[in-house]
Amino acid sequence: MKKAIHYYRTGFILTLSIFLLGSCSNDEDEDDIGNWIDRSVFDGSPRSGVSGFTIDNVGYMGVGYDGDDYLNSFWSYDLEGDYWSQKADFPGTPRNAAVGFAVNGKGYIGSGYDGVDELSDFYAYDPSSNSWTQTASLTETKRRSAVAFSANGYGYFGTGYDGENDRKDFWKYDPTSDTWSELVGFGGNKRRSATSFTLGEKVYLGTGVSNGTYLDDFWVFDPSSEAWTRLTDLDEEDEYTITRSNAVAFSLNGYGYIACGERSGAINTVWEYDSSSDTWEAKTSFEGATRQDAIAFSNANRAFVGMGRTGTLYLDDLDEFFPFQEYDDED
Repeated sequence: MKKAIHYYRTGFILTLSIFLLGSCSNDEDEDDIGNWIDRSVFDGSPRSGVSGFTIDNVGYMGVGYDGDDYLNSFWSYDLEGDYWSQKADFPGTPRNAAVGFAVNGKGYIGSGYDGVDELSDFYAYDPSSNSWTQTASLTETKRRSAVAFSANGYGYFGTGYDGENDRKDFWKYDPTSDTWSELVGFGGNKRRSATSFTLGEKVYLGTGVSNGTYLDDFWVFDPSSEAWTRLTDLDEEDEYTITRSNAVAFSLNGYGYIACGERSGAINTVWEYDSSSDTWEAKTSFEGATRQDAIAFSNANRAFVGMGRTGTLYLDDLDEFFPFQEYDDED
């Protein structure tokens, strides 16, 4: 039994073991490569659907939903010191299912859902002054569960759900002029709740769901040409079980990873992507509870996954991933 997760709800604490939550700590994982180690539990309330970004050795995370309320609190996690600090609250409407990305030392959070409406407003966070500034909104494209990333000094935003329809359009944000412009050329399916990671100068995007179907197409974006190229589908090999929605993705030591998510219920499997061969390899599953709508922090040399929910249980734990260590259920 690896650890306990605490569920805070109306004045009492319900403690459930990871064994009861369907942890991946099972016989199948004992010989797997990849190990997860407990890190500092989040100081705030458990939540899912948070948004964030990583700047240098600090991960930033905020907003989200705790099962009762949409939130606007904002926190930082020191990757080296292994501690949390509360920061200035996100100034916009409390929300979940928003996006986050970082450009030129500032972080951006925007879009999402406030329990009634999809949103299009964006705000920039300056770590040096612990302050927020409202930036240009995507006024014609309100949505939640989109994807965002940064490259070449710009932010990129696309896909998602606008309240009536899944989307596949993409937009480019210029922080110098504080303007958005629409891009063309993404040939993928409409989708919501997809994810992406960056390797070198390129960005890889996949997973998500549309019309009740988990999508298998996988794409790479080249910022220098702003062109998308389709890669091998996520179900190309019989043993691949990568398709899912509401997952997290991150890069680490030159490889890309997709972890956790939802596929007819919360899951905790982890897959490693090798861009040199366009192939995937299964790694040790996340060792905490199965979960969706989690958060990942990565500075390309270290990676952490935490928060999220499994069913109606909202989580506050955080684990660090070591992809080439042997699995150890004692740490």
